[in-house]
Amino acid sequence: MNDIIVDNHPRGRAGLGRNLTHGMLDVLGKAIVTGEYRDRPFPTEAEIARLHGVSRSVTREAVKMLTAKGLVSARPRQGTIVQPTTTWNLFDADVLRWLLSRQFSVELLRHFNQLRIGIEPEAAALAARFHDEADITRIEACLARMVAAEAGHDDPLDADIAFHASILQASKNPFYGQLEAVVSTALRSSITYTNRAKGRSADIAAHRAVAERIAARDAAGARAAMQQIVSDVLDLIAD
Repeated sequence: MNDIIVDNHPRGRAGLGRNLTHGMLDVLGKAIVTGEYRDRPFPTEAEIARLHGVSRSVTREAVKMLTAKGLVSARPRQGTIVQPTTTWNLFDADVLRWLLSRQFSVELLRHFNQLRIGIEPEAAALAARFHDEADITRIEACLARMVAAEAGHDDPLDADIAFHASILQASKNPFYGQLEAVVSTALRSSITYTNRAKGRSADIAAHRAVAERIAARDAAGARAAMQQIVSDVLDLIAD
């Protein structure tokens, strides 16, 4: 088999980390999403095991996980086949992380923020209706982290992501809550891009407005405040 399969990855077990199965999953998933198998067949389990110095059981588990994420399928007498992007589980945090590791794409950022504007304003409205005191404490703590980050005492990116994640959790909707991983993963790239484009970190006043409307149980106000934040990002991307 052509050795190009691992030309862009650390060879052997040493490059896979402590958990060999997840390390193998990461190597293979990233290779699929970045197009390494666009014009050639996916390797067999035996070939993967030999090239990376892992057992067949490790390889088999990694391929099963890729199948669950919609990246590959196994067919009798045809082996493992890479699936088209339409079958990939884009709500899987690993898949999204691999997508974001490809060459930078403004289109991908636009698609993600179009998704955000359909989710986060409604999550903020739900948070305004159903939050408890622990939720408000968490949201205010995240806002305080953002303020501290402006003074260089915290990480601006981590603080901003934590704020948005806290509102998804405060919505008390388990479906929104389970979007935390995918939203946090994508926000890491989105916020990095938009902060660089703006030449500054997040708008603290805009985020404070969301927190205040939630605390006041003003669902319409919370929705509008969050919609403004995401709309500003979409406008920036469009520009």
